[in-house]
Amino acid sequence: MQDRRRFLQTAACAALLGRAGAVHALSMKQAMLTRAIPSSKEQIPVIGLGTADTFNASPDDAAAMAPLAQVLEVFTKEGGTLIDTAPSYGQAEAVVGALLARQAATAPPYFLATKIGAQGREAAMGQIRESQRRLGRDKLDLIQVHNLIDTRNQLALLRELKQQGVTRYIGITHYTDYAHDELTELVEREKPDFLQVNLSVGARSAEKRLLPACQANGVAVLINRPFQDGALFRQVKGRPLPALAAEIGCTSWAQIFLKFIIGHPAVTAVIPATSKPANMADNALDGFGRQPDAALRDRIAALLA
Repeated sequence: MQDRRRFLQTAACAALLGRAGAVHALSMKQAMLTRAIPSSKEQIPVIGLGTADTFNASPDDAAAMAPLAQVLEVFTKEGGTLIDTAPSYGQAEAVVGALLARQAATAPPYFLATKIGAQGREAAMGQIRESQRRLGRDKLDLIQVHNLIDTRNQLALLRELKQQGVTRYIGITHYTDYAHDELTELVEREKPDFLQVNLSVGARSAEKRLLPACQANGVAVLINRPFQDGALFRQVKGRPLPALAAEIGCTSWAQIFLKFIIGHPAVTAVIPATSKPANMADNALDGFGRQPDAALRDRIAALLA
């Protein structure tokens, strides 16, 4: 995150206002791009909000909460609804819940996704009850088995909870390439509503078997680690934007990296995490305008080969 902060130089208010203004100009003309969840055909916007690390703050710390409230404000204003969090993200669930509580009756219909990462039914149910409390929601939109922890037992539990109306969708997650073979087998056998997995211009392993399996089995795909924890920004530091940026309306490397992901037809949404309002405004721009086709995605990938 520090690399991105230095790279985009977003500390200045002018940067935030400029980017937010650019997003607003686009959104005045069109709504953010949405994709369908295959199992229900419900549409969700392609730019979501991740909270790992970035939202791990004390809900009682006004100074820490102020920029996070601005992040949520920008995200919401430009049509974002999907917020992804987890019990293992420190205070992230509590922060999200506190920010949503401030909105009260004016809150839009957010799509709240969280996870269970525990062994055994009792421990998992404890996490779910705590997530409900922290998020201020009895009914959650998506609960995912986190990083393949006790997957078979927890998927069975989540199917029960879906029937009971505790969650609308269920899913599985991981964040590293080595899990892709196991995830592919689970997608083909279990057919969860959602898969959350890593994909970026510098890490394309999911494209080989996993994403095609999701397409074939009607599984929605959320993408984490779109910037490889800042490694992509380090790789292009000091490099001017390529000419192809103009072809898809990109004005930053971050936008290029995100549009590369959104351009894959299996992807439902990407969930970059940020605690910076200017970064959120920059990310939101990727939900508008032209998206790259397969040929342009390959050209983008070639830039970092």
